Amino acid sequence: MEAEQIARKVVEVASDKQASDIVLLDVRETCSFADYFVVCTVETQRQMSALADDIEKALNEDGVKEIHREGKIDSGWLLMDYGDVIINIFDTAERDYYKLDRLWSEAVPLVRIQ
Repeated sequence: MEAEQIARKVVEVASDKQASDIVLLDVRETCSFADYFVVCTVETQRQMSALADDIEKALNEDGVKEIHREGKIDSGWLLMDYGDVIINIFDTAERDYYKLDRLWSEAVPLVRIQ
């Protein structure tokens, strides 16, 4: 799968799992380590865990393997690294604190689902 296809699949899974404020950013012109970021917000630790599991399962079915994971469910932030696609799952407080959307404001937003 191409990186953009992977990122769009992640957006689809996040939407299906009721994540909110889902953003797909094209960071190819502003970032040296990835092509796309997916950022989304969840309400509970259970939702974060379920979303991470479903993303991993959906991408594994297409032969796409996770390279690295950072953060913990109980920390309010989880990063899933798929090489050219980086997924950030936040709870509301951590999303407000880190403001990744503002940090990567020069990136091109491809999808935004409130």
